[in-house]
Amino acid sequence: MKKGKELLREWVPPVILRLLTTYCLETKGVHFEGPFVSWEEAKQRSSGYDNEEILEKVLDATLKVKRGEAVFERDSVLFNDIEYSWPATAGLMWTAARSQGRLSVLDFGGSLGTGYWQNRKFLEGLPSVRWSVVEQRHFVEAGRKYVQGGSLGFYHGIKECVRAENPNVVLMSSVLQYLDQPYLLLEEIIELDVENVIIDLTIVSDSEEESLYLQHVPKSIYDATYPVRILSEEKLKKVFLSRGYSLVAAFRSINFSALSMITAEFKGFYFRKVS
Repeated sequence: MKKGKELLREWVPPVILRLLTTYCLETKGVHFEGPFVSWEEAKQRSSGYDNEEILEKVLDATLKVKRGEAVFERDSVLFNDIEYSWPATAGLMWTAARSQGRLSVLDFGGSLGTGYWQNRKFLEGLPSVRWSVVEQRHFVEAGRKYVQGGSLGFYHGIKECVRAENPNVVLMSSVLQYLDQPYLLLEEIIELDVENVIIDLTIVSDSEEESLYLQHVPKSIYDATYPVRILSEEKLKKVFLSRGYSLVAAFRSINFSALSMITAEFKGFYFRKVS
């Protein structure tokens, strides 16, 4: 079985762009092209996340947040106000409350600590906090060199993180839809037997069938395209419900009109292991 570290690398495709005849759906420069027959077909027409320009822009924005020159960063874009995902924040705080104030987060695909910087005001009041990001190698190396410190650390793989940090919650925010085989990752997460799992900013639909698109990022952010999977909400929930977890909450993450045009939406889920 492919492990999380391999899965995280697998979706990074080569730079192969061809003229397409499928339709585009646009919202503020972000658009979804497709659908495609297979992940491989979409992957061959994408540029991926391994573009060094992406890391450079994310690192520059993150360092501004770290130095207090900016308030919040997401996908290298700086914001004047923090855009909280309140249900996810509540799930983190509930985890800490049920663990005598201890919060150890395994943040899979967490960039350079976007979730940590987003929630740090709430984390400051807890007696024990560790926020551990598992990411692509070049992000981990940059994170360790320029960003980590205090409660924030970076790891190349899930098992490495678990051995070092003993997490009591796994956070996956805006990551599952960008993996070729997201259910293999979920199986690995479930096998860890971590009590709490929070999934946020995940593209789902109410269809039993999953579909594949190519997501274009506007050049004003960074020039990139990558495959994206519209997951089946019911299939996603059944993975956890059939393996001893209960669904504490399901919630809408953000409104995004381009997704409504392909009958999908951003949602989140909080699963908790049944005692």
